[in-house]
Amino acid sequence: MSMFSTGLLVLTSPLQTLPLRLAPVLSSAAQVVERTLYVHFHPGLNLATGTQARPAFIQPVVDLPSVISRLYSNAADVCSHLDVRVLLTHFKARSGVPQVGASAVSNPFPSPQTLSHFPEVVLTDYPLQDPSQSSLVSQCLQRYAGYCYVCTPELSSVILHPQLKCEDEEQKRIEKEEPIETYSDVVVGGTFDRLHGAHRTLLNICCLLANRRFLIGVCDQELLKNKVLKELIEPYSRRVQKLKEFLNDVKPSLQYEIVPLSDPFGPSVTDPQLQCIVVSEETRRGGEAVNRKRAENGLSELVLYEIPLIKDAHHTDIEEEKISSSSLRSRLLGTLLKPPTPRPALSQVPYVIGLTGGSGSGKSALSQRLEGLGAVRVDADQLGHETYIPGSVAYHKILQEFGRDILNEDQTINRRDLGRKVFGDKERLKALTDIVWPEIALLVKARIQQAKKEGKHVCVLDAAVLLEAGWKDMVHEVWVAIIPEEEAVKRIVERDGISKEDALRRLQSQWSNARLVEQANVVLCTLWEPDVTQRQVVKAWNLLQERIQQNKEETGLPS
Repeated sequence: MSMFSTGLLVLTSPLQTLPLRLAPVLSSAAQVVERTLYVHFHPGLNLATGTQARPAFIQPVVDLPSVISRLYSNAADVCSHLDVRVLLTHFKARSGVPQVGASAVSNPFPSPQTLSHFPEVVLTDYPLQDPSQSSLVSQCLQRYAGYCYVCTPELSSVILHPQLKCEDEEQKRIEKEEPIETYSDVVVGGTFDRLHGAHRTLLNICCLLANRRFLIGVCDQELLKNKVLKELIEPYSRRVQKLKEFLNDVKPSLQYEIVPLSDPFGPSVTDPQLQCIVVSEETRRGGEAVNRKRAENGLSELVLYEIPLIKDAHHTDIEEEKISSSSLRSRLLGTLLKPPTPRPALSQVPYVIGLTGGSGSGKSALSQRLEGLGAVRVDADQLGHETYIPGSVAYHKILQEFGRDILNEDQTINRRDLGRKVFGDKERLKALTDIVWPEIALLVKARIQQAKKEGKHVCVLDAAVLLEAGWKDMVHEVWVAIIPEEEAVKRIVERDGISKEDALRRLQSQWSNARLVEQANVVLCTLWEPDVTQRQVVKAWNLLQERIQQNKEETGLPS
């Protein structure tokens, strides 16, 4: 079966029977769609009458939020690679709106809605009773999709799992359901990093509850400081962009306001028009705190609408049991975050990884692990010591620049005395690095050439100053080791026997984790147990081997 980038799934089963059907339907849809899957509910839609099936306004009922939550939970399990979006344009709470499954006089789509991605295929769970009706149902489905959304001209159609209809379940269907209570203005807050199924559930339910305005507070600055792997959190602008695209697809009729949060409350405690705040089991206390603040400000309390957390069936021992952004960020460790910069002048053999990181990050331990997997380790710090050997080019230049009073009795350079001369003096420090770094670079290149002669395929350059020294042009990829500042301070104190203040000053004199990550192709973190670190390194190494093989195939180099 052909694969399509974007699909529209029209679910016609009654809401009461959908939960058990969602996983197999989504799994089947994932065999046809590879990027974005829009989901459109129309319970009771008949696609086999021979008459034109039309979209109708549907009043949201109390079962709908749980079905949406189940859908996103199943999607995370069976088709996590898909960008799934539940569309709600035709859901509207108002008097006279038909109940679920009833026909409507008014049309929620005066003109087809334009989505962020044009559907190329429309799919359905419609239970086909007679195979001979397949063509009729397909044509009706295509026309129905065209009434609702702007699709590609050559729209295809697929009927999924006609055997899913279950008479026993169907008999349990309740003709009339209690409508869900809705509110004029709804508010929610969160980080919304790497928009995942739990975020989408939250946002979809907020869109169901809101009739007029939906206010979203997005954590920024101070509220991100204690987040796990905060350096991998997407920029605020990127998170907002994804939110806007998602929400405009889901329910374009709402008024959306997205604001940055630098404190836990934001406008939720000052906006008099808000009526409802949506929380989860773990953020309910935050919602209660919002209401206390509103009371202090003389404002009415907000209705707390609580949604359940979505379990993550794929979580590891270092991840949360729920679907969370921190778990997704941890899964990025060892993967390629951005493509390497092409370096035509650099030989592809050996393939050189530049590994860097701040003090206490575990960089050297990581390079040793890579060495254990087959890489040739080039230690820039060790080579730096060689540049100070009496008689070397750097040795004479250093004496000329800083004087002979830095020499020991055996004519070797006293590194501590030299350090005192450059400490706190940026110009003197630059004078030293301008002498030493070019000499280290020459030694690094010589070691890489030696590895090439020995037939080695991968080198890892372990260099704390990789980026500061401008050595990116010597490597194919930049790998960065990061660790939270408090953990780095603890490690430095234990390792070097210095005070916390001195350890912190050392870290603050180096590039920050965030600045390093900006330059990184791959990020690793040694925060957890050694076996967790090893799994990261093995994953990174295996993915690297795949990239190297792909490069060979693209360039025609021998394997």
